[in-house]
Amino acid sequence: MNGILPLWKPKGMTSHDCVAKIRRLYQTKKVGHTGTLDPGVEGVLPICIGQATKIVPYLTNTEKVYIAELSLGSSTDTEDASGKVINQKQVNYVPSNEEIETVLKQFRGQIIQIPPMYSAVKVNGRKLYEYARANKTVERPKRKVSIHQLQLLGTADNRINLKIVCSKGTYIRTLCVDIGEALGYPAHMSDLVRTKTGSFMREDTVTFEQIETKVEEQKQAELLLPMIEGLSHLDYYSVDEDTCKKVLFGQKLKKPMINLKTDPFIILYQKEMLAIYQTHPENADQIKPVRVFPLND
Repeated sequence: MNGILPLWKPKGMTSHDCVAKIRRLYQTKKVGHTGTLDPGVEGVLPICIGQATKIVPYLTNTEKVYIAELSLGSSTDTEDASGKVINQKQVNYVPSNEEIETVLKQFRGQIIQIPPMYSAVKVNGRKLYEYARANKTVERPKRKVSIHQLQLLGTADNRINLKIVCSKGTYIRTLCVDIGEALGYPAHMSDLVRTKTGSFMREDTVTFEQIETKVEEQKQAELLLPMIEGLSHLDYYSVDEDTCKKVLFGQKLKKPMINLKTDPFIILYQKEMLAIYQTHPENADQIKPVRVFPLND
C-alpha cells in the first residue's frame, strides 16, 4: 500500500507514537510522519506509507495553519501549559484589541526565533531537550521563519486566541512567549490545534477510531490518498512514452522548454506521477531525478 494517510493526531500521543501505531495497523515498516506535533497538541498530521515515504521532505517543507491560545501572566520552562512555571505577573489590565494588534504587526513577515530549550533542535550533536532535562543551558541557534498571517480571533480574561499561518520550523510556543513579552507580561502557549498542513485540511483527516474500523473491515487502503495530493505546491510536467521509460530508469533529461513555477517539480505520464526532478546543479540545461516512483508499485 502506497499513499498518504491524513491523520487527525489526538492529544496525548507523540508523532512517533502515531507512526508506531500506524505501522501496526497497516502491517508495514515503511511509515513516516510529515512534521512533529507535541503530545499536548492535536491536529492535521499527514502520514506517508510505502512509496509515499519518499516524499516526506516535500511535505514537511509546507505552510502550516494553527489556532493557538496564548495565556498572559505566567511563563513556563517548556513555553506551554505542560511546563513548570518560572515567572509570574498579575494581569491587572488586559490589553485592548487595538494594543494587541499593534504588537502583532511586529511579528508578521520574516522574523527571528530562538528555539525553546525543550525542543528537538540539535546543538553539538545533542537535542536541546536533552540539555534541558540535565539542567544545562546552551547557546541556541537563531533561525529565520515566516509568519504569513497572524490574526487576532478574540480575547477572554487573560487569554488571547490567534490564527497563525507560518512556514516550516516555526515554534508557536516561542511566538506566544515573545508576543506576551511585547505586551508586557510573561506568557505561555496554553492550547494549540493544527488545522492545516500543506494541502491537507481538518476536514480531510481521519481519526484512529475510523482507521481501526477500516482495518477490521480490511478496507484500510481506502483511507490512503494519492501521493500527488501532498505535492500540490509543486509544478508538473507531462512526458510521452519514450521519455517515461527514461524517467523510470532514473536518467537525466534535457531541460523542458516550458516555464516551470517550481524547482523541483513533478513528472507525469498519463496523469500518473513518475518522479520528482530538479535542475541539474552543475548543468542548467539538464534535469535530474531526486525521487522515482515505479509504476503500479
